Amino acid sequence: MNADTRREIEAATFRHLIGYLREHTEVQNIDLMNLAGFCRNCLSKWYRAAAEERGIDVDYEQAREIIYGMPYSEWKDKYQKEATKEQAEAYAARQAT
Repeated sequence: MNADTRREIEAATFRHLIGYLREHTEVQNIDLMNLAGFCRNCLSKWYRAAAEERGIDVDYEQAREIIYGMPYSEWKDKYQKEATKEQAEAYAARQAT
């Protein structure tokens, strides 16, 4: 597989992941962090960093809007739930390791 084809496949995979996360708003960021060690905010930070590496100025809020498909504040109001005690404990335990 040549580099261009690999990049196209990787980009398509990334777009699919973002689309999936946008569709599945019931999946909370804390659940993603507890299970996978990353969340939508992490993706936003990685997106911003990749843009900056290429000399493109994308601030964190712009990157969040790209990942969430809407301003983060809107997503948070519509979909983010208060973390349960169990979720918070699992997150704390994961951070301690």
